[in-house]
Amino acid sequence: MIAFVSGPIAALNPDGAVVEVGGVGIAVQCAPATLAALRVGQPARIATSLVVREDSLTLYGFADDDERQTFELLQTASGVGPRLAQAMLAVHSPDALRQAVAAADEKALTAVPGIGKKGAQKLLIELKDRLGAPVGTGARPPAAGAAPGWRDQLHTALIGLGYATREADAAVEAVTPQAEAAEGVPPVGQLLKAALQTLNRAR
Repeated sequence: MIAFVSGPIAALNPDGAVVEVGGVGIAVQCAPATLAALRVGQPARIATSLVVREDSLTLYGFADDDERQTFELLQTASGVGPRLAQAMLAVHSPDALRQAVAAADEKALTAVPGIGKKGAQKLLIELKDRLGAPVGTGARPPAAGAAPGWRDQLHTALIGLGYATREADAAVEAVTPQAEAAEGVPPVGQLLKAALQTLNRAR
């Protein structure tokens, strides 16, 4: 079990990061919100979970240990594999998921791509006694030391992924209506996905 990796970020891509650990580049698959906090060349500590398959070894990365533990607990439900578990955490924080399950909130679960009404009902039953009680507000805590606005976070993440400043500026403007339509703090992870889609269409 690899609980975390720590070292400078060697590379970033839309699906993950490469962390240099002892001279070896470790590929870690991360959700957009986790990637948005990483910078090439900067040190980072990423909580990880190793998923072993017959033909592959995949290391999934998370912002903290709570996300990693929730990722592993989600997979104890039937029909939930690592990709769906990661998608659930890309849309909701661990505590938001605990709140959704505690409140039997189908709508919250169906907001995750790949989960329909019946699937949400089944998950609410299976996860009720597994995730535990919510412990906070469900909002993702800001990064230590500063809390830049969504525009800055998104712009920095796009630059970190190798896009030019002009491309990053255009992508931020393209997703501004989506961000302004969001309730509360715009979800940077979802905005990064949308921005990458606009950039791919433009190329």
